[in-house]
Amino acid sequence: MRHFVPRSPVMAQLQREVEPQLLNGGDLMEEREEPGAPGIVKKRRRKKKRRNKISTPAGTNEAEGDGEARGVVDVTKQLEQQTVEDKEREEDGEEDGDGESSAGKKKRKKKKKKVKGQTDPPSIPICELYPSGDFPKGEECEYPPSKDGRSAAWRTTSEEKRALDMANEEMWSDFREAAEAHREVRTYVRSWIKPGMTMIDICEKLEDCSRRLIKENGLKAGLAFPTGCSINHCAAHYTPNAGDPTVLRYDDVCKIDFGTHVNGRIIDCAFTVTFNPKYDRLLEAVRDATNTGIKFAGIDVRLCDVGETIQEVMESYEVEIDGKTYQVKPIRNLNGHSIGQYRIHSGKTVPIVKGGEATRMEEGEAYAIETFGSTGRGAVHDDMECSHYMKNFNVGHVSIRLPRAKHLLNVINENFSTLAFCRRWLDRLGESKYLMALKNLSDLGLIDPYPPLCDIKGSYTAQYEHTILLRPTYKEVVSRGDDY
Repeated sequence: MRHFVPRSPVMAQLQREVEPQLLNGGDLMEEREEPGAPGIVKKRRRKKKRRNKISTPAGTNEAEGDGEARGVVDVTKQLEQQTVEDKEREEDGEEDGDGESSAGKKKRKKKKKKVKGQTDPPSIPICELYPSGDFPKGEECEYPPSKDGRSAAWRTTSEEKRALDMANEEMWSDFREAAEAHREVRTYVRSWIKPGMTMIDICEKLEDCSRRLIKENGLKAGLAFPTGCSINHCAAHYTPNAGDPTVLRYDDVCKIDFGTHVNGRIIDCAFTVTFNPKYDRLLEAVRDATNTGIKFAGIDVRLCDVGETIQEVMESYEVEIDGKTYQVKPIRNLNGHSIGQYRIHSGKTVPIVKGGEATRMEEGEAYAIETFGSTGRGAVHDDMECSHYMKNFNVGHVSIRLPRAKHLLNVINENFSTLAFCRRWLDRLGESKYLMALKNLSDLGLIDPYPPLCDIKGSYTAQYEHTILLRPTYKEVVSRGDDY
């Protein structure tokens, strides 16, 4: 005979509250799967498993008949389960309320992160550093006043000139992208160039960095001409050919002249590297002369007037080297020049001595203002083995008989077009045994050789150069940087 245990009113009330949950089992807590929230559904399934572990069958106490104490324990467990479920409902409500914001966060994470700055060493292309295409401007200067004293400040406020300026914004932007690459490359070069390095290693390391930053892409973007690294009495157009053992020394004066381009818009910019402070005065003279040329250049300015001011400034300097005093002389047969699209020398020359052309600079043109100072004769001549070459811009159709010459011309057209190149770059493209073909193209007038230009041996030469844009509103020294 079963022993009957009477239930108290409190126990009866508690059981009535718990029984609906026991009858319905897990079905009451079954959650509908919400589209787009798989993480929430999985979380709720885990909670359901925990609840099933806590709960026990409702009829257990009666089947065993263990008395009132066991019934109290059973009801206590059910109350604990109810408390857990209430907390879970509150958490679910908060998660549902944050559904939209969490989805938004996921969407934001998918957006491409903006690059904050350049790496060290530089490796991120300039176009990726400035994805908006708003590249840093160079130094903007007002044009010099005219001969009669009239100011050119009106150009900066003229609506017509502003409209013309904006019409060419795409071209200015190409120049600025190439200039920013040049600035970062030369800053990088200054950080590691040192005596004991071979000239080949210097040039190749510089050119590799330049190719990365300009994001070389065939003829759309790349190097504008070979890296010049002329030493001491050699003023220009020297870059090492394969096998050249030349090493940079502590007492050398090395001119680093390299160019970048975007869509054929060329930046031609150069500086001089020395390690011995005895050359500081020579570098100061040439840098001052270059800045003077930039200051006096402008729309409607005669080229000969620019040359006269450059000569006056440079010859005002004297330099003492190894106990001997020299007057710094401008190298009279080296000049600045106008720059065209895919054409480094586009017709006009900017002399660095008086007596040059009376031709005037014009609005919309780009110029390389460069000066060379020397402790020698102040004139250069062709010397040493040739390394620089460039296709003749104005040449027409010429019949070529040698098959290897035809092949080489096709390689030049595809990779360089009318931009300058060197023998190292042909080697890099996998060309070999091309010297005879190159000579044949030179003899036919299709390719022009540019051998190194040297003053007398024992002399020292220095160079500084910038590219300027004669915009309708301002003169922009587009290659200007913190270094010079």
